[in-house]
Amino acid sequence: MSAVLPAAIVDAHHHLWHLGEGHFPWLQDGYDAGAFFLGDYAVLRRDFGVADYRAATEGLPVVATVHVEAERSRAESLAETRWLHAVHATHGFPNAVVANVEFLASDAEAQMRAQAEWPLVRGVRCKPRISRGPDHSVRGEPGTLQDERWCAGLGLLRDNGLLWDVRVPYWHLEEAAEAVARFPGLRVAIEHAGLPWDRSEAGLAHWRRGMRALAALPEVMVKLSEFGLPDAPWSADSNVRVVRETVEIFGAGRCMFASNLPVSGLRASMAEVVRAVAEGLNGLDDAARDAVWRGNALRFYRIDTAGPGR
Repeated sequence: MSAVLPAAIVDAHHHLWHLGEGHFPWLQDGYDAGAFFLGDYAVLRRDFGVADYRAATEGLPVVATVHVEAERSRAESLAETRWLHAVHATHGFPNAVVANVEFLASDAEAQMRAQAEWPLVRGVRCKPRISRGPDHSVRGEPGTLQDERWCAGLGLLRDNGLLWDVRVPYWHLEEAAEAVARFPGLRVAIEHAGLPWDRSEAGLAHWRRGMRALAALPEVMVKLSEFGLPDAPWSADSNVRVVRETVEIFGAGRCMFASNLPVSGLRASMAEVVRAVAEGLNGLDDAARDAVWRGNALRFYRIDTAGPGR
């Protein structure tokens, strides 16, 4: 069966940066390919701006986008939001912003309120401390999903009407579900299909347990994005399987397409990513496919497409 390509796309996760605009430690300071989950990322250590995004998505019907914080210096998180609003004013996108607030900061709530004052800000990405692999535990240590001080940030998000974008590898998904369950009403987006990096049957079984725990929570959505694997090339068949299983677990009404540009470009072109997702959505009806490609992200991130076009 040939894949049905989308008529319109909302890209629910991408990044922009200008290295002369701010400080990005991971791009500008000591380079360590071994510290990055996809290995050598030297090609990312340059500006990735509006023209670059448009070139990467040329020929694809992108109608709106969501910018997720790009690991700019934590002292410059509000400056990043200010810059993104200037980009939107000139170019018509991004159409929603997921900003950064560090939950352990003494002024975390003040930071959230300051971010929420910007009209495109919809939520926050604050990464919890994670272990180096499924056989290593940091459970209960400072900054983890069991740290009461860190988890208080989730309550602040909910109380300030902001959503949480969560990026953890598959072995932390069940812990993420435990944390989210403590804050009813908190809206959550699981990034990158829960990062199923181990595609063995045992690894996928572990991933499914976490995804099902999260899917049991009604306010949780998932992004079909970043299927790249550490130390492995792009595998269309494996990635199509992940798309299909994610949609089976969450349902089409709770899945959103996202590119993770420019990082995803380390493994595949945007066209390859779109084709893999399209093949994974085979079997859905037109309305369900459109929800995944466009409608769910418009709703979840409260995107108004009536403004200037791309």
